[in-house]
Parts: sequence; C-alpha cells; structure tokens
Amino acid sequence: MILIDGKKVAAEVRAGVRRDVERLKRKFGRAPSLAVVLVGEDPASQVYVRNKEKACEEAGIVSRTWRLDARTEQSHVERLVLELGSSDDIDGVLVQLPLPEPLDSASCLCLMDPRKDVDGFHPENVGRLSLELPGLRPCTPAGVMTLLEYYALSPSGKKAVVLGRSNIVGKPMAMMLSASGPFANATVTVCHSRTPDIAKECREADFLICAVGKPRLVTKDMVKPGAVVIDVGMNRDENGKLCGDVDFEGVKDVASAITPVPGGVGPMTIAMLMVNTVNAFRWRMEEVCEAP
Repeated sequence: MILIDGKKVAAEVRAGVRRDVERLKRKFGRAPSLAVVLVGEDPASQVYVRNKEKACEEAGIVSRTWRLDARTEQSHVERLVLELGSSDDIDGVLVQLPLPEPLDSASCLCLMDPRKDVDGFHPENVGRLSLELPGLRPCTPAGVMTLLEYYALSPSGKKAVVLGRSNIVGKPMAMMLSASGPFANATVTVCHSRTPDIAKECREADFLICAVGKPRLVTKDMVKPGAVVIDVGMNRDENGKLCGDVDFEGVKDVASAITPVPGGVGPMTIAMLMVNTVNAFRWRMEEVCEAP
C-alpha cells in the first residue's frame, strides 16, 4: 500500500515555485503578488488565510490581505474585488469562502478578472477547464491530479468515482479526471445525496475521490480491493479529532494507495494556489510585454 504523502509533494511544488519566482523577478523586475479578501471571523478561514500568507512568504510572493467586518455590505465587497482586478500591482485575487450570510459569493466571483482568479472559480476559467483550454484551475482538484502524477497512479482507462458535486472540488475533479492526457482519461461517475446506492458505486471504482464533508463516511466494505483512495474531506469527529471522509484505518488495508488526513490533499491546495499565482503573474506580464 502506498501512503500518498501530500506534505512531501507540496514541499517540492513550493520549492519549484520559489525557483520560478526568483527567475521571474530577474526577468520582470518584481515578484508576483496575491490579494486575499477575508470577510468575517470564521475560525477555519482565519487559519487558512494565515497558512496562505506563510506560504507566500516562503515562496517570495508578495501577499496582502484585506480583512473586512462580517457586517460589510455586498456593494463594498464587490467594489473591492473590482478595484483589485484593475490594479496593476496585483496579479492574483482570492475571495476567501464561505462569505458570511447574506453576502452573495457568486456575484463577487463573477466580477473578478478571470486572469487573476487564482481559485479558478470564475465562469470563464470553469469553461476553459471544460474545454481543456489553458487557464487557472481550482486548487484542490489540481492538487489531486498532481499527486496522482507524482506517484504514477494513472486513471487512464479506469473507472473513477467522485463523491460530492461541489463547484469547488467535485465538479472540476470529475472534469480533470475525464479530460484527455496520460494522467486522466478516466470514465467518471459523480455521486451525491440523490445517488441510489453510493456503496455499490464506490465498490466499482478503481479511483475513489471523496469530497462530501462527512466524517469516515467511506468504510472498508465500500472500497474495491486495490483501489486508489483520495480523501479530500476535512472534518472533526465526535472527539474533536481531525479526520477525513474515509475510515483510514479500515480502508488502508484494502486500498493500493491512499491519502491520510491530515497530510494528504490539504497541503496540496495551498501549493497549487502558489502555482496559480505565479502562472497568473507570468501570463499577465508576458501579455504586457508582447503588446504592441
């Protein structure tokens, strides 16, 4: 059984980002910059944003965070997103989700410059993903694909099952797995709350990606022997212990490869955010330099 080490792979990705940043600074005279908009006091979001700031510092990326009160009006958030999108000093923009109610996150995301959308959630980037055109990809599923390639776990010609249909993970994950390429070309089934027999679907999967947010939902009897199991879930169990959507202790005995929680997919999300920020910077700067 292969224990997929997301910490190790993420560290290598971030080291590559650091080298890219140094090269781009020499070429263009400045480092890439990332703007994060954080609204409210959600504890998980606070931790995630601090981790992003730390990762930026290590990579040499300039990071700026706008912290807004939870009572901030929709118009103010939208105005800020537009201002950051038009700023020449900002290369990547990220609105930390979820936004406090009653703020409308979809409206904010649609106002973002798609060239700066480092989360890959703008409709244009979603469309580019579906058409297999170059663009900024959602960080968590992109991180999963990077892990599969790193460990030479190709889903080509295999059956993949994605548990969850969120816009952040499930849907883009399904598109990436079914796209053309040596580490894609899977036949993909997406399961959700209305799927009649989820356990049956899981047992038929050669690659099982779990992203539903339910602690230890997937048990040993739901996994095909030899399957690759990717656990995107990040939950707290009844004892407050961090765990995934997969019952790791049971499933590891039947899987051929599995990601732990923590230390699996989680570190890859921020690593791919750094990759997206560098790509957004490079594409923008090359566009400016090539303009007549």
